[in-house]
Amino acid sequence: MSDDTVVVWDESLLAYDMGDHPLDPVRVELTFALARELGVLARPGVRLVKPEPADDALLSRVHDPRYLAAVKVAPRDPLFAGFGLGTSDNPVFEGMHESSALVAGATVAAAEAVWRGEARRAVNVAGGLHHAMPARAAGFCVYNDPAVAIARLLDLGAERVAYVDVDVHHGDGVQQVFWNDPRVLTVSVHETPLALFPGTGFPDETGGPGAQGSAVNLPLPPGVDDAGWQRAFHAVVPSVLRAFRPQVLVTQCGADGHRLDPLADLNLSVDGQRATYLALRALADELCEGRWVATGGGGYALVEVVPRAWTHLLAVAAGDPVDPATLTPPAWRELAAARRPGRQIPLRMTDDVDPAYEPWQPTGEPSAVDRAIAAARKTAFPLFGLDPHDPRD
Repeated sequence: MSDDTVVVWDESLLAYDMGDHPLDPVRVELTFALARELGVLARPGVRLVKPEPADDALLSRVHDPRYLAAVKVAPRDPLFAGFGLGTSDNPVFEGMHESSALVAGATVAAAEAVWRGEARRAVNVAGGLHHAMPARAAGFCVYNDPAVAIARLLDLGAERVAYVDVDVHHGDGVQQVFWNDPRVLTVSVHETPLALFPGTGFPDETGGPGAQGSAVNLPLPPGVDDAGWQRAFHAVVPSVLRAFRPQVLVTQCGADGHRLDPLADLNLSVDGQRATYLALRALADELCEGRWVATGGGGYALVEVVPRAWTHLLAVAAGDPVDPATLTPPAWRELAAARRPGRQIPLRMTDDVDPAYEPWQPTGEPSAVDRAIAAARKTAFPLFGLDPHDPRD
């Protein structure tokens, strides 16, 4: 296996553009500009790979052919409605099929590079469109690139694929696609569906008949900070991954759990997000011989948060984390100010938050976070032969 890191990138990925919409491709443009200015993309062993669009046969591993046809025709029909398209969340836009297929093809390219041993890790920050369903668009997502990439891994011979979703929203589309497939474990850590779209992701969602334990959900209360989020993540995610023994780890690394994100209610920092990326890499190293496919996802603080968070993700995947105290380069600040005048431009790669946490223990007066941990462990852990009350499990 090569120790290289593949970064799948081409400016054509910015064409996934819904117009005046929260999912603004400027966040991806500014991410790559920041990573480039900090030298992350020029490191030895980092290879930039240009994506090719996923073809219909590959997309049809996840999506209904009738839905693919609708996505293709919708931009040519001003009265088109149906399949979740033409809504405020999922407006029809020119080149919708082509740009969506390219995002999916980019994540597939990342997965293929890792599975074939051409790279130890691979990243597509333009991906992570985890809400798309087999026959409808949802939550800003037209094609579900993580699900398409996982299906491709299964076709290439993978027998156990773990998908971990740390977006503030539940990874509902990926869970739905593999609900009945015991070869795929989907784990989602997100804000409670009682408070946030898409209204799914409760602990009792554990997989379909014959695939019980294929889904693990850890919904957290609004307002959770880094210490609580890290406590919850480490109380649940490593244990179920170790029990599942994946051959490859696929992650969705949405940055919308940040305290500045306008669409959600958690209180995380860039420092906490960086800590999560380090934890995911460590789990891939421990369990999958380093095989890690990382995607972006949500994140709507376009200048203040997403470029820093995903530059940290790229740096962690490329081997050496960026020091949080690092200054953002002046050239990047100028570009960010030009792209979004009037926005607060970050001066450093940190929010000056220590993401340290106290490990979970099943004793004492439980907090809201501890109750969420207990609910997830009580429901999921017995399906893996784990003791929900034993902190060693």
